[in-house]
Amino acid sequence: MSHVKAGGTAKNVHNNAGQRLGVKRFGGQKVKAGEVLVRQTGSTKLSGEGTYMSRNFTIHAKKDGIVTFVKTKKSHFSGKSVPRVRVEVR
Repeated sequence: MSHVKAGGTAKNVHNNAGQRLGVKRFGGQKVKAGEVLVRQTGSTKLSGEGTYMSRNFTIHAKKDGIVTFVKTKKSHFSGKSVPRVRVEVR
């Protein structure tokens, strides 16, 4: 015979802060070198000319300029091509 009453399940107990992902500088905006352009999990957007991608897939501006977003196709190893957005600074 048990000596402890059954503990119920806890619901709605997770209280995590959001990761604040998304586009931080939009097309046509002036940026300086090093500014964060896009915060993302995984490479949903690609880094193009004038940008670089850090270890956590954040896209930064490599130089001063104006942000542009270009639609491109990226091919997978299997040969399937998927649409992606490439972030550039010109």
